[in-house]
Amino acid sequence: MGLLPERSNLFILLFVILLTEGHYRWVQAQHCVWYGECGESVKVPGKKYNCNYTGPPVPLASEGYELLTELCPGYNYGNQSLCCDVNQLRTLKGSLQLPLQFLSRCPACFFNLMNLFCELTCSPHQSLFMNATKITPDPDPKLAGKSNVVEVQYYIGQTFANAMYNACKDVQAPSSNVKALSLLCGKDAKDCNATNWIQYMFDINNGQSPFPIIPIFSDAPVSSFTPMNNQTYDCTEGLEDGSGPCSCQDCANACGPKPVPPPLPPPWTILGIDAMTVIMWISYVAFLLIFIGAVLGAWCYRKRTIMSEYGPILDSNNPLSLNNDNPDQVDASCCETLGERFENAMRLLFSAWGSFCVRQPLLVILGTMILVAASSAGLVYMRITTNPVDLWSSPSSQARQEKDYFDSHFGPFFRTEQLIITTPLNDTFLYSPYFGGSDVPFGAILDKDFLHQVLDLQLDIEGLVATYEGQNVTLKDICLSPLAPYNDNCTILSVLNYFQNSHSVLDHSIGDDFYVYADFHSHFLYCVSSPASLNDTTLLHDPCMGTFGGPVFPWLALGGYDDTNYNNATALVITFPVNNYLNDTVKLGKALAWEKEFIRFMKSYNNPNLTIAFNSERSIEDEIDRESDSDISTIVVSYAIMFVYISLALGHIHSLRRLMVDSKISLGIAGILIVLSSVACSLGIFSYAGVPLTLIVIEVIPFLVLAVGVDNIFIIVQTYQRDERMHQEELHQQIGRILGDVAPSMFLSSFSETVAFFLGALSNMPAVRTFSMFAGLAVFIDFLLQISCFVSLLGLDARRQEGNRLDIICCVKLPEDQGEKTDGFLFRFFKKTYAPFILKEWVRPIVVAVFVGMLSFSIAVVNKVEIGLDQKLSMPDDSYVLDYFKNMSMFLHTGPPVYFVVEDGLNYSSLEGQNAVCGGVGCNNNSLVQQVYYASLISNYTTVAFTPSSWLDDYFDWVKPQSSCCRYFNATGDFCNASVVNPSCVHCRPMTPSGKQRPEGEDFMRFLPMFLSDNPNIKCGKGGHAAYSAAVDLYPDDTQVGATYFMTYHTILQESPDFIEALKMARILADNITQSIGHKVFPYSVFYVFYEQYLTIAYDTALNLSASLAAIFVVSTVLLGFELWSAVLVSITIAMILVNMFGVMWLWGISLNAVSLVNLVMSCGISVEFCSHIVRAFSISVKSNRVERAEEALAHMGSSVFSGITLTKFGGILILALSKSQIFQIFYFRMYLAIVLLGATHGLIFLPVLLSYIGPSANKAKVFAANKRYAGTERERLLNY
Repeated sequence: MGLLPERSNLFILLFVILLTEGHYRWVQAQHCVWYGECGESVKVPGKKYNCNYTGPPVPLASEGYELLTELCPGYNYGNQSLCCDVNQLRTLKGSLQLPLQFLSRCPACFFNLMNLFCELTCSPHQSLFMNATKITPDPDPKLAGKSNVVEVQYYIGQTFANAMYNACKDVQAPSSNVKALSLLCGKDAKDCNATNWIQYMFDINNGQSPFPIIPIFSDAPVSSFTPMNNQTYDCTEGLEDGSGPCSCQDCANACGPKPVPPPLPPPWTILGIDAMTVIMWISYVAFLLIFIGAVLGAWCYRKRTIMSEYGPILDSNNPLSLNNDNPDQVDASCCETLGERFENAMRLLFSAWGSFCVRQPLLVILGTMILVAASSAGLVYMRITTNPVDLWSSPSSQARQEKDYFDSHFGPFFRTEQLIITTPLNDTFLYSPYFGGSDVPFGAILDKDFLHQVLDLQLDIEGLVATYEGQNVTLKDICLSPLAPYNDNCTILSVLNYFQNSHSVLDHSIGDDFYVYADFHSHFLYCVSSPASLNDTTLLHDPCMGTFGGPVFPWLALGGYDDTNYNNATALVITFPVNNYLNDTVKLGKALAWEKEFIRFMKSYNNPNLTIAFNSERSIEDEIDRESDSDISTIVVSYAIMFVYISLALGHIHSLRRLMVDSKISLGIAGILIVLSSVACSLGIFSYAGVPLTLIVIEVIPFLVLAVGVDNIFIIVQTYQRDERMHQEELHQQIGRILGDVAPSMFLSSFSETVAFFLGALSNMPAVRTFSMFAGLAVFIDFLLQISCFVSLLGLDARRQEGNRLDIICCVKLPEDQGEKTDGFLFRFFKKTYAPFILKEWVRPIVVAVFVGMLSFSIAVVNKVEIGLDQKLSMPDDSYVLDYFKNMSMFLHTGPPVYFVVEDGLNYSSLEGQNAVCGGVGCNNNSLVQQVYYASLISNYTTVAFTPSSWLDDYFDWVKPQSSCCRYFNATGDFCNASVVNPSCVHCRPMTPSGKQRPEGEDFMRFLPMFLSDNPNIKCGKGGHAAYSAAVDLYPDDTQVGATYFMTYHTILQESPDFIEALKMARILADNITQSIGHKVFPYSVFYVFYEQYLTIAYDTALNLSASLAAIFVVSTVLLGFELWSAVLVSITIAMILVNMFGVMWLWGISLNAVSLVNLVMSCGISVEFCSHIVRAFSISVKSNRVERAEEALAHMGSSVFSGITLTKFGGILILALSKSQIFQIFYFRMYLAIVLLGATHGLIFLPVLLSYIGPSANKAKVFAANKRYAGTERERLLNY
């Protein structure tokens, strides 16, 4: 029992000791580590050390109350006894200006950050979590007895650090499309974490901290210090002062689930095989079974049926039958009678006209020459369109209207001069950072010697001088200078702008005799992570911001790297943006002159260490012009071969002695001149009307009209050569009769083509529309000239030949010798060999099977033809631009910029208008910026690469009263830049609850022009002059905001489908934004006008070709004498040719675009020539059955079609294969060859076989009229020939 009192006393003693220690620690916690400012920092000039002070907290002077409320509202209580004075608060505010401007978008983030610095600077409990590890006496005599704190340890709770980082890690920097931590952490945001961010902010090398602050992270007490672990706010939480949670754009946790792109539609398959292939195979096999069954059934039926050899004669249904009740009447239907009368009227009209032309040749020829001359005179007013925008984009198209809107409100998109520089060397080298960290590999292109050579090249380009109208033009005269007139440096997007485009800055290094502490390696690594920094964190303290006042983003200046390892880059990209001009021809001329000098310089530049691909804004147009010039020789040779063939093939030589009499060289040349005259007339008439020409018109239409025109020439001449003059018939009557026979067929084909082409002019694609208009008129004028001028010339040539006069030298006459008249070789071959063979009973089924098989294959691959035009194809084989395109697809890491344009009319002065667009606190979740941000999260689907730069959000940060950005002179109201030190400069908005809110109404418009004129500087990085001066279209006198844009970038786009998809997705996104905010928003990028056509080209193609086919069907129905079935067969055959063209396009890798669509429209027209003549010859044949009628039609018309189109074109087409132009090789040689071969095979093989099976029955009225017309004449005998 005696021990108990002793043990009790021991416990009391221990308790008293613990209380005493606790009281001592509590008292100790009340003293400071520093107070006030002392001497100037040795390492960071302009910054001061804090004075060592271990006394209790000191009441703050009243002049600091407002500042304390602004910076550290948590300390605004009681007597405000703190460990800091007013000067320290001012220093704190100045040091936190950049974090304030970039992080205050997210109130929770900025509150936590200020908590960190307020506790460090002013906390009355400093000694609890801070330890001054180095204290030195101040050398300044004025501060005698005072000591400087030159190093301090700061114990920070790991929980606090993590919470602060998590609240800030997603905050965006709208002007630079990057995370704010990329600008505030000393490295890329993805490499930043809670620990290294705080370490960077407290590092003396960052230029802001005057002495080292060593953070120690722990949640548990360390060495008797209790880490600072104050309350934090998550970015999804609102603050006590009423500030709302951070926006989704700045806080991923506020977004909800990440958007998921819809799954790609699965390919349409049947049993794992392409569905179209399976369907067409099944359809083809089913057709073959039914067709073979029908053929065999018909053959068996004919074998079993005993037919009388007098059957045709006794058949009362045959108009020639002996059993016909009334030989003067025929049992014809109303349609047949109407058709015969229409046919007879055309025959009589053309016969009379042909006879007149032969009787009055001089009158007709002179009259046509006058008309041709008058029409062709319009060529004086000819304008050729070479502007790609005018060629490929209709003025009424959506993309064109949006481009015009953009250009008129913000100015045209700048012109671009670009170099992509690589090196043949493959060396890599390692950089070992002095201050620790793993080795960093650098590619050969980032070797300092290479960079010096590239800088020499860049400076040489900057110094280029061109001449325009006697004036010198330099890059500075035309370049984009966003800060002009304060800073007239040109925008140059180059990695060398990280070194201020200076050799000395590139060589700048800090070190001693043994080590290099910092050099271009460390500066490069810092700048690629913080391109907008004005002061790197290395010992160099050089700026990363370009000399032009804007950042150079690494993805724009480097190429060939992986992920974001920019040090692995294998290419340097240097871009010189040049101002573009809408209606100023003089300034535009200066830009073009400088670009020409730039191209000349680059072509002659040579450096064995550098491989350079380059391009200028004018390069593509220049190369197309050069290509057109070089292709002229190819085209001339092609036409020359066709001309020679026509001149020689028209003649029908009976004997060598009569060679020059029977040849028709002069007539052939005249026929060619007529074809060319029709082209000149068409061009002239439309030039009178002010319609500009395009290169497609000039290159394609002569080919088309030559095909159509020469075919008609051959038909007229060869029909005349095969004809025999009747008894007592004169020459003019014979040629009139021949014209009456063949002109309806010529009129059918020409008028069908004309109507088809004019319907093609309804297309909204300028290239197709212009071609169709010119082609339609040229074809019809050609027909008119052929039935007038050419017929007169044929009459003159026939008289020359009958008079035995030599061709060309018509004054020389041979002795009388008519020679024996024989048929031409080609006609004999078609009549005796080819036609009977094709129409043999066993050949016809094979022909049908083969052609239906081709059709089935083509239908199966129609949907697989690629859409678009690879821009590489528009260049000659030897063009320097091809190297640029190749390097661009290999090395570039970002796509073109895309602007989301908000049209005029949105009220930005109201909260509703602001919330509909902005992306910060309080903005709508479906605002413009938020929706584009969501889209950037699934960039592989949307093709939107980054969060948009938002002038509105940056303006809100800039105008905040806590920021030093928005100030004005109290006396005048003029803007006062943050770098100006003047006591009369006051903050734009008061430090009150209302002043901290967004500006509305008059306040909004009062300060916006100041923001747009403010140049960013080290005290205010949010100035909007460089980034946004062009993005906001203000009303006159700055009374209201008009149209504005929000810029981001597309992902990498390489092939046509990528560009088409990017346009489509941007429009879908803009439409969603328009619906959400209730105001018109559209996307604009410089390539949209060229690729918009591909969004609807499949529809346009189907519409154009369907309209052309419908026109051909209607015209054929009427001009074939209302024979509906004949018109159906013509249309079916042409449709098969067109479908087979798609099959050839797929096989030969020809994409569907405006050029190929023009060729398809043309093939529709040329196909009429291959088909209509054969069908009409079949319809007027009086043979007894379909096979014989098909054989007669093929024999008489086939040879003319074959020699007129197929052979004429074949030689000329083969020459096109020799062209240097890839467009000529692919879209002209390949497609023309396919057009001619498919047209010839369908017209001369498939169509006669089709007619032999299901051709229309003989028109009884026509047969009766023909027999009645020729009864008792020599022509009656010829009918059976």
